[in-house]
Amino acid sequence: MTENMVVVLTALNLEYDAVRRRLVAPQLQLHERGTRFEVGSLRDTGCQLALALTSKGNHSAAVLAERAIHEFDPAAVLFVGVAGALWDATPLGDVVMATHVYAYHGGTSEDDGLKARPRVWEAEHGISQLASHVARTDGWTGHAGSGRHHPSVHFGAIAAGEIVHNSRISYEAAWIRQHYNDALAIEMESAGVAQAGHLNGSPVAVVRGISDKADGTKNTDGDGTWQPRAADNAAAFATRLAEELITEQGNSPMRHRNKPSSGDVTHIVHGSTVGIQARDVTNSTVTIGAAQPAATPDDLAAKLASLRDELERARSSGTLDSPTYEDAQHELALASKALEEDTSEGKSKSVRALKRLGGLTDEAAEVASKVAMLITAVNGLS
Repeated sequence: MTENMVVVLTALNLEYDAVRRRLVAPQLQLHERGTRFEVGSLRDTGCQLALALTSKGNHSAAVLAERAIHEFDPAAVLFVGVAGALWDATPLGDVVMATHVYAYHGGTSEDDGLKARPRVWEAEHGISQLASHVARTDGWTGHAGSGRHHPSVHFGAIAAGEIVHNSRISYEAAWIRQHYNDALAIEMESAGVAQAGHLNGSPVAVVRGISDKADGTKNTDGDGTWQPRAADNAAAFATRLAEELITEQGNSPMRHRNKPSSGDVTHIVHGSTVGIQARDVTNSTVTIGAAQPAATPDDLAAKLASLRDELERARSSGTLDSPTYEDAQHELALASKALEEDTSEGKSKSVRALKRLGGLTDEAAEVASKVAMLITAVNGLS
């Protein structure tokens, strides 16, 4: 993971420009498939941002989000832009930070109507906590452009579909109100980015400025007034969040879950009775485990081979379906091949493949735990 790098994606040029204005000396980085990233530092900080334009829609957003994750292995991916408000929940110009994202077009059509089958992705807890902190400090508004409106940040669900929503009385409006009445905003890209982050083990944050009410009043004149303001406010909050995220990653990384201990664990017990298995017990000092030597490439090759057996058992038990199993085996093969390169780039490629494998197998606890330990071991290679 690149601890001082955050990827920011936008769908519209005005959203892109709102972020780009906050970068110092952005430099072009061209992906082999033609995607153009601009990489620069946030003004007055050493924080690096990689910025790209996805265009509208969940599908293109998902593809480019995955491409960005592979290219930069960032600390997080932020999707930044404008959205329509639902149910008069937020004033124009305010910012919505997604606590979770609904892909609301999932469903099944039956004789008695359309039944919702949504997919939902929650924001990572650490990023949600940090975003709440940034919103409370209120310092981020100094990054926003001048104007009479003092924007606020709202935390809640965002609904992402495949249509521009601009009605209170259409069938789609009634259906969304029935099934997704807790959503604060609606747009067309977040579900794709959230899915890409989930599959690749990368944290995602969705930050949207409210540019219209999605109620039939959306028009060209209103867009000309509120879209730039909403985009600028979203960019202001998102870049401040990126700055705090990178600072926190450097000082105290949030992503320590499933990380095994690299040495002895010592517990000091005072006035309590406990049942344990221990290596050493001296008076009230209990030492569990022994320091483990760093893994060698041969050790890792053996562990990767063992993981193939774990995947097969997970498929046989029904924990993994066949498509997921095939994708997981593919990522495992990529990780193994990358390790054979015996280079720093090979190590990075192996870690990225293992992170994607972790995203695919998060419902198989035994497999996911071993993948997490493998990531730690690969990162520890000299």
